[in-house]
Amino acid sequence: MRVVVLGAGRVGEAIARDLAANGQFDLKVADVSQTALDRLATVAGLTTERADLAAPGEIRRLVGGYDLAVGAVPGPMGFATLGRIIEAGVNVVDISFFEEEPWPLHQLAMDRGVTAVMDCGVAPGSSSLIFGRAEASWGRVDAIRCYVGGLPVARHWPYEYKAVFSPIDVIAEYTRPARLVKGGKVVTKPALTEIEHLDFDEVGTLEAFNTDGLRTLLKTSKVPEMTEKTLRYPGHAERMKMLADIGYFSEKPIEVGGAMVRPIDVAEKLLIPAWQLGEGEMDLTVLRAEVEGVLQGREVRRRYDMLDRYDREAGITSMARTTGYTCTAMVNVIAKGLYSEPGLSPPELVGRNEACYDFIFDYLAARGVRFEVTEEDL
Repeated sequence: MRVVVLGAGRVGEAIARDLAANGQFDLKVADVSQTALDRLATVAGLTTERADLAAPGEIRRLVGGYDLAVGAVPGPMGFATLGRIIEAGVNVVDISFFEEEPWPLHQLAMDRGVTAVMDCGVAPGSSSLIFGRAEASWGRVDAIRCYVGGLPVARHWPYEYKAVFSPIDVIAEYTRPARLVKGGKVVTKPALTEIEHLDFDEVGTLEAFNTDGLRTLLKTSKVPEMTEKTLRYPGHAERMKMLADIGYFSEKPIEVGGAMVRPIDVAEKLLIPAWQLGEGEMDLTVLRAEVEGVLQGREVRRRYDMLDRYDREAGITSMARTTGYTCTAMVNVIAKGLYSEPGLSPPELVGRNEACYDFIFDYLAARGVRFEVTEEDL
């Protein structure tokens, strides 16, 4: 199978390295950054190409002749990139956290006969697979909850945070209204609200707050209670809410010294460098997915806990591992013919297929990304 990876950031690099190690793919990686591509120069089994993925016609040119494309671009580019891949008639697995509603691309994918799996990261991604499998196999699902966060191991004032994926996408988490499901109806709440505290083994107490992470589950799932929250070290949400409340993340231009400036552009210029992981800094990823309902005649709560850490030997961040390896597992699912449904497929739809679900979680476990499953009667 010929595979092209679009984007060679932290996660794109992890994806490329994992697919190259497989040895079964004719693999190319494209990115506008030569520095990013140079990090892959010594990796056997792939070629690189410097290309502006936002330029007109570049996506169609890059994916032409390939069997499958991986979309690993920042969120603001994600929707357009995914649409161009589908338009070119190429199967795709995408991880970009874009803001646009994806469903207008479904009919296009159907018309082109394209299998397009989107949101294929850690959450949405692995969590969505868990929820989809539960809906397909439980007698009834009453509630699902997802708590997820990528964090630096070392906490430093004032943010106590470093961005372990695209910092632009992190800011989006703090500004997009959060859509939840209560009593079977979609409700919208501000991001950074309804803070609660949870304890995690080896990590301690983290705070959880509303973010817009349910995404496609709002359409594909019939579960009457659904929540997704982001995890951070305690105190971070209050600081971000303060910045949001004073307009620091506003997209409305303001006049500064005779020039019109968007505050969010200033925020990005200041926060993104401050949030970058430094050389040698390590991260961790925490995920808790909970399902409540009826299983084999019993009312139960099942919890899936995952704690992953920076790979010192390979120099790959935990967020790149947990996001990237879910993506590469899905690439292999398609390559092996386990999933070939045309149209737009979020992970929860793939998770309904038991063979796909088992393959992906076995694939993750083989790379050290493991989920501890516990269960209690309600």
